[in-house]
Amino acid sequence: MEPIYLSIKQRETGNNIKQLLKENGYSVRDIQTAMGFENPQAVYKWITGKSLPSIDNLIILSKLLHSSVEEILVIDGDVFIFGVLNRGFNDNGISNIYAYSCNEESEINGGK
Repeated sequence: MEPIYLSIKQRETGNNIKQLLKENGYSVRDIQTAMGFENPQAVYKWITGKSLPSIDNLIILSKLLHSSVEEILVIDGDVFIFGVLNRGFNDNGISNIYAYSCNEESEINGGK
């Protein structure tokens, strides 16, 4: 299997966080308080795209914003991501794996 390389777009992710804050009725100060930060600079850096939340803060943020981590982060659209949607067997007993790559679905025939 080939390695998967991701490119997170910081500025677009920041815009996304800002929009999600607005949609959920949160201010920067609300997030600062919920995260236990002494000052709001970290949150301002996130929404301006100057930095990204750490993994633990991203998980907390996803809970607060009722969004998955994948919905918060904006990932470069040219990245190849392979995943399995469904697995079954055809009439000949050969395993069929239905997979996706970006927004494209394909069938891969494997062994029994």
